[in-house]
Amino acid sequence: MRENRIRTIWKGGEAVVNGWLAIPNAFSAETMAHQGWDSLTIDLQHGVVDYQAAVNMLTAISTTNTVPVVRVPWLEPGILMKMLDAGAYALICPMVNTREDAERLVAVTHYAPRGTRSFGPIRALLYGGTDYPKHANDTIVVFAMIETKQALENLDDILSVKGLDAVYIGPSDLSLALGCTPTFDDVDPPVAEAIDHILARAKKHGVVAAIHNGTPEAALKRIEKGFQFVTISSDARLMAAGAQQVIAKMAGRGVKPLPDRGTY
Repeated sequence: MRENRIRTIWKGGEAVVNGWLAIPNAFSAETMAHQGWDSLTIDLQHGVVDYQAAVNMLTAISTTNTVPVVRVPWLEPGILMKMLDAGAYALICPMVNTREDAERLVAVTHYAPRGTRSFGPIRALLYGGTDYPKHANDTIVVFAMIETKQALENLDDILSVKGLDAVYIGPSDLSLALGCTPTFDDVDPPVAEAIDHILARAKKHGVVAAIHNGTPEAALKRIEKGFQFVTISSDARLMAAGAQQVIAKMAGRGVKPLPDRGTY
């Protein structure tokens, strides 16, 4: 079976640099994949990407060594299994708030006897190889998003679930949950404290900590703290920022940075 480079990078003690795809287009996904990201996440939770667009984007990413990741809309077995069958090598699941949520997530993403994933890896066989069914349980990476007060209260219970590989912090939702302004990098003190707490508890449980960032500078600082999976911006924001720089130069104006509204 094709290796999952996310796991390989983690085993080497390094951090995965992850890009984010909000544009529902195979060509833009392929273009991003050829830029050298360790992994790229197709976002089905927010934005305008649907299932069929996601499959085309997975196919486009497969032209490179970039690892295909999908953030599903919700903790719903059907879409989790369907995205794995389509060839996703990692899944990020939002709003995992309890141990029961985490157990359900692990169950539906693993074949028996470890879980309850239904068998039908249609495109996954093409991407992963003919021995995919034998090795999928040990190759696929599963992230649970920690972004609510309830999840913080149940953090140790969530982190203790066997088969959960990583937790993914969404700073914007976590900020809202703690009564703060939603943003990625310059979070309010209560959010910064919560982020540090999640990182510390994840390390204690041997679970990888991941986080979304607005800038490379913020991502590098978080890698120094111990995060091993950092997402930076998104294809849509990068395109807008690049276009803004061109227009500003042509008009003779100074470049005004895009406001960080906390959207992925």
